[in-house]
Formats: sequence, structure tokens, C-alpha cells
Amino acid sequence: MWKCLSKYVCIFLLLTLSGVFFLFRNISILEWKLDLCIWELCSNHAEGPTPLDHNQSCNHLSQGQERTPEEALEEHYLLESIAWPEPPPRPTSIPLEQTSDPAHSHFAVLPAVGGREWHVGDQLESLVLMKDFQGHPKSHGGDFLLARLHSPELGAGVAGQVLDHQNGTYSAIFLLLWEGSVQVEVTLVHPSEAVAVLRNLREERPNRVLYKSLFKCGLLSETTMCNLCLPTNQEPLCNYTDPHTGEPWYCYKPKQLLSCDTRINHFKAGYQKDLITDKEALLFQSGVNLKTRIRAKGSDSVTVLPKKKDKPEVESSLAKPAPVRTTPSGYYFQGSWQSLGDVVMRQFNDPTAITQCLKGKVVYMYGDSTVRQYYEFLANFLPELKDFNLRSPVRAGPFMAVDIPHNILLKYRSHGPPITWTPLSISQLRYVANELDGLAGGSDTVVVISVWAHFCTFPVQVYIRRLRHIRRAVVRLLNRAPGTVVVVRSANLRAQSLKESLIVSDWFSVQLDGVIKAMFRGLNIKLVDAWEMTLAHHLPHNIHPHPPIIKNMINTILSHVCPVKK
Repeated sequence: MWKCLSKYVCIFLLLTLSGVFFLFRNISILEWKLDLCIWELCSNHAEGPTPLDHNQSCNHLSQGQERTPEEALEEHYLLESIAWPEPPPRPTSIPLEQTSDPAHSHFAVLPAVGGREWHVGDQLESLVLMKDFQGHPKSHGGDFLLARLHSPELGAGVAGQVLDHQNGTYSAIFLLLWEGSVQVEVTLVHPSEAVAVLRNLREERPNRVLYKSLFKCGLLSETTMCNLCLPTNQEPLCNYTDPHTGEPWYCYKPKQLLSCDTRINHFKAGYQKDLITDKEALLFQSGVNLKTRIRAKGSDSVTVLPKKKDKPEVESSLAKPAPVRTTPSGYYFQGSWQSLGDVVMRQFNDPTAITQCLKGKVVYMYGDSTVRQYYEFLANFLPELKDFNLRSPVRAGPFMAVDIPHNILLKYRSHGPPITWTPLSISQLRYVANELDGLAGGSDTVVVISVWAHFCTFPVQVYIRRLRHIRRAVVRLLNRAPGTVVVVRSANLRAQSLKESLIVSDWFSVQLDGVIKAMFRGLNIKLVDAWEMTLAHHLPHNIHPHPPIIKNMINTILSHVCPVKK
């Protein structure tokens, strides 16, 4: 009996082992077939961006659509116009004690011409003398200074113009625009020695912000680094250059069986570390030499009398033989922005007034988060404007809001890379120029553009190229629909710390601000001078200006959309 039982057990074990063998064999065949399918799907059989070879360099900073001779000359003059004075060469690094120190520096308000009083329409000048930490006068220029004239009790303020005499002295010049006591304020943002560090970072370390993309197909996934310029001496690149504008963007090709067209998103992955030495970090000390006030020698205030009866209006001062040396775009008075340009400012203080202005209009907003603030302001301020849930990322959008009874449509979309936000689907990476080319335009269309904040880390040529493509699209839009209202927002000041200075310093922004104003000058567009509107205001600087400033910006835009005749 036991012999018979053991015989059956042996047969059973043999059958079991045979079944297991065939099972594993079939699983292996299935896995091999599955891998083959995935390989066919995810590697080379779908059309998409092609990888670049190892010889690709970063010479694409000057590529994109072919520049005309006029555009090449314009770029030359643009770079010249924002060229910053460099300190004299030194054989060794400069010790902190010999760098600009706001505590030892001072400014003095110069007497009025002929010793007379100051009147509205006159020009006020202050002389700034920079010294080092040892109290010695500086002998060269290049410091980054800001100047503001204000009257706190009147809610008034205006930006001043700073002239660098390149010998350690500077002039802060203001146009006197209201009566009463006015106070001069001068701030050192960066000493010239810190500017030299920032200039080197911008030219030598443009990849200070780290970008990545996720590649995914089936069960396979991989994340790689991306940027405008990536070293190619080790890994091949995927080329995501926009076919219409020629705007470049690259990612390292995944090492797994994933092709370039399996990229699904884009996101910021942090910042490079150890960008500067400990000694260089001493040039960026908050409260010491980073965005620090300079004291006045003597009084920092003067009293402004009413404009003389025989004195011409401020607007006509440019026609005089000796023109005013500073012409601000506007000023604050009683907390409201007063434009000195070609628009009569209106105050849209209640939702009804804004709704009537925008009735029957479509408003497109393109760019970074500084224009997204306008969308958020209107969406929150207008009770009948209902946000349509597109299930978009909170910061990146796109967003859309509608007011059906008044036929108002409000839309926001971010610009294409570089964009330093949370994961954003590549289907939403749109270039502003391409979006503008898709608009019909017309008298019922308003376009607001703000593109600058994410370009601070790159050489200025990158920004000029992006604005050139946007400007071409704006010109095409205005040619086919001249009634379209196009508003361009400039850069603004922001809070500064050591970390922020190395990535998004106001020194980077002031140069982008100069470029955007120059490149859109002469076109039939409306400018929101965010730089002067944040400099002239008493509230602290912030990448996202505080609500009172945003309200004044909205008033400026709507005054252009719904103008009144002078």
C-alpha cells in the first residue's frame, strides 16, 4: 500500500514541477512580448522631438527666428543702453572694508537754481557721495541706487532718476509735482562690487534655477534635467525648440527605453548651491549693504510752493530749450496713481464701474504670476464674474472666468519655459507669440502681457529674443485688428535677501525693465510702468505688489480700455 502511495506522490510531484516550468516559461514569453511592445511604443516608432548629438553647444542663445539687420542693430543698442559701469580691474579681490557702505555714505539736497524757492514743475537734485566702510570716498561708479521723493501725509510719491558720474558720486533727480513738504529717500540696493558678482553669475551660471521633466510610458518613467542650455559632453539631449518662434528648450534624453516624445510635464526642481564664496556673500548682507537707506547730510526735505502762473505745464516742458532731465511716467497723490502720459486716469472704485467698462469684451492675460494678479483681482472683485473650473494647477493655470449677463470673458495663461512653477503639463506650455497669432482681435479684445520675472537668471540676449518674437506677434495682431487694446506690463521691484539676490536681484530686473520699455516704444500699445509704480509707493517691495498698487495698475489698464477725452 505504501509503495503504491509513494508511486502516486512521485507522479504528482512530477506533474506539478512540469506545470510550474511551463507556467514560468509562458510568463517569460509574455514579459518579453510586453517589453517588446513597450519598446516599440516608447522608443523610436512615434514621431517627436529628436535627440541632439554630443557636439551640440550652447550657441543657440543668439538663434531663434532669423534676425533682420535692423533687429541685430537694435540688440546692439539695447545692450549698450543697459551696460553697467564696471569697477576698475584689481589684481586681487577687494576686501569688504573697501566696498561701498551706505552707513558712511550720504546725500545732500542741492539748493534751487539762483537760491530761489522750489515750485511745482521745478526739478530737485540731490548729490550722493558714496564711501567705503573705512569712510574713504569711492573713486568709481557702478553702485545700484534707487531714489524716491514722497510726502507721507499726502499719500504722494514719485520715482527719481539716478545719474552715475562714475567717480563715486551720483545725482538723484526728481520732478516736483505737488505742493507741500517733500522728502528725499535714497537706497543702496547693491554696491558696485556686488554688481560685479551678479554680472558674472548671469553670464557664467545661467542655469542657477533647476528645471526637470518627467518622461513616462506605461510602467516606465524617468525624470531628467532641462534648461535653455545643458552640457552635452556626457548625455544626448531632447530638442524641444518651438517650431514657430525658434525658442529653444532642451532636456536630457532618458536613459531607459523612453523616447523624447514621452515627456509629460515641466517643473522647477530647486536651485544650484554654492554659487558664490563666503567672502562674496559679505556683499549681500541685509541691513548692511543690501537694499539699505543712505542718510542725508543736512535736511532731506524741502517745501514746494504752487506752480508759478507764468510757468508752462509739465507736459509741455519737453519743448523748452533746456528740457527737464527726468520725466517720470506718473506719480501717486492721495494714494492714487496720476499718469503723466497720454491717458486721463479714471478711478474704478466699485464693481459696477469695472463691469460696465469690460461689458462685451474678452480679456486675455499672458505671462507670469505678476499678470496673474490682475486676473485674481478682477475675479475676486467682480461678483458676477464666475471662475470656470478648468482643474488647472493653482499657480500655473490656465484660468477662465465668465460674466454671462454682461458678456465678459476673462482668460489667463502662463508663458512658455523658462517658468519656475509646480508641475505643468507640456500641453499647457504655450509661447505668448503663438497664442497671440491665434487671436482674431478687434475692438472687443483686450490683451495684457507681462513676461520678465522668470528671465532674471539668463543673459539679456535671451530676453531680447523672447520679446522680439512677442513684439512681432503684437505687430501682426494690430495689423489685422487695429482696434485691439494691447497692454504691456514692465518689471517691478521685489524684496531682496542673499538667496533672492543671486537668483532674482533687482539689478537683473532693472535691465529687463529697460529692455521691455525700449522694445515696445513706438508701437500702439499701452504701458503699465510697474517699476515706477512700485518704486514710488510707500509699501514694501514684493514680487507680487500689494493690493493698493495692483488696484492702481488695474485703474491704469481700464483707463486705456475705456478712455475719456482730455
